[in-house]
Amino acid sequence: VYIKGGTFTMGRVQQDLSFEQDAMPRQVSVTSFYMDETEITNLQYREYLHWLKNVYVDYPQVYKDALPDTLSWRRRLGYNEPFVKYYFRHPAYMNYPVVGVDWVQAKKYASWRSDRVNEAILINEGYIKPNINEQVGRDNFNTEAYLAGQYDPIYEEKKKSYDPDKEGRDIKIEDGILLPDYRLPTEAEWEYAALALKGEATGSNVNTRKVY
Repeated sequence: VYIKGGTFTMGRVQQDLSFEQDAMPRQVSVTSFYMDETEITNLQYREYLHWLKNVYVDYPQVYKDALPDTLSWRRRLGYNEPFVKYYFRHPAYMNYPVVGVDWVQAKKYASWRSDRVNEAILINEGYIKPNINEQVGRDNFNTEAYLAGQYDPIYEEKKKSYDPDKEGRDIKIEDGILLPDYRLPTEAEWEYAALALKGEATGSNVNTRKVY
């Protein structure tokens, strides 16, 4: 969803009764950005793991490093053992947010998602052919490698080249077909979106108001 940027008070907005002196309030400006409407689900993350397992068949550690930590459910004085065993795998929880994924794992998932989305765009637009079964190990579609000319896909139809000596060319970022990379939101973006604030630009000033 599109989130219009603005300025808001970030940090503690209530009285600091315990005098912890953390999250001191400050004015922060956020530019407009897009954010998923919901968290990444167990099903979506399992699709990622399935892809890693099939592509990096000779490098099983890549798959193991991406597995979420299901033991993160265990807490003292809390009986969460059913979640440890069933939450990530059982179909009843497939549309629940994935749990036990650290920052590094989430960053790698975002990078993988960027590549898969851009690959799907090129396939749907008729520029390359699907070759999922032939992508093994390092030989898989990567957006940066494709733009740098280091990945040779199975072409369906190349973009018309302005060079009369060439029949066609690869898609470039300037063509506006490929999407920017997915990424994790910054702390300010996350808090701004959670507060449901909407920026309204008026001249050089930016005001904020509640939308819901």
